[in-house]
Amino acid sequence: MAFHEVRLPARLAFGSTGGVERRTEVVTLGSGFERRSTPWAQGRRRYLIGANLRSLDDMAALTAFFEARRGRLYGFRFRDFADFKSCSPGAAITPFDQPLGVGDGARTSFDLIKLYGAGEDAAERRIHKPVEDSVRVAVGSEELQGGAFDVDPATGVVTLHAPPAVDAIVTAGFEFDVPVRFDADRLDVTLESFAAGRMAAAPLIEVRV
Repeated sequence: MAFHEVRLPARLAFGSTGGVERRTEVVTLGSGFERRSTPWAQGRRRYLIGANLRSLDDMAALTAFFEARRGRLYGFRFRDFADFKSCSPGAAITPFDQPLGVGDGARTSFDLIKLYGAGEDAAERRIHKPVEDSVRVAVGSEELQGGAFDVDPATGVVTLHAPPAVDAIVTAGFEFDVPVRFDADRLDVTLESFAAGRMAAAPLIEVRV
């Protein structure tokens, strides 16, 4: 997939709107009962950015970022300030935030995930774009030191240097970005004065990686 490992500057995302969407297919039977199903295993995020920009310099920066991505061609990282941690946005990350798996004495690679909800009904989200230096990992009740594991920031795979013992629970805490692309090949800017303007909202959509 065509993807640039670069994050949209935070100041260009202030005032953004958006969130998660799901696709649910609903069939109403003659009896009035419904059959509901979904072709999506995970939700997909959509955002609108740029509508609050007024500075011509900021609009020029967003235009330059858009051009460097060739419009919709290349994906990039986006910080969703409403959901960018393994814990709640206002909490501090700990190495015990999210379960990654259980050791079997041989396995060393674990995918970063985030759970939404609890128990059997929890939705699991694969985290593909972690912030590398933010990742903390624990096995059982012991946090691993940085030299005991590696993190691939492009895939979200954690590789331990030694396999966890059988039945040892592997957990992690981290910050992460959302892989997105522009969902339009056009940016519209209105010049309102010599130093200020207005930009139409630019849509972003999460990409599967």
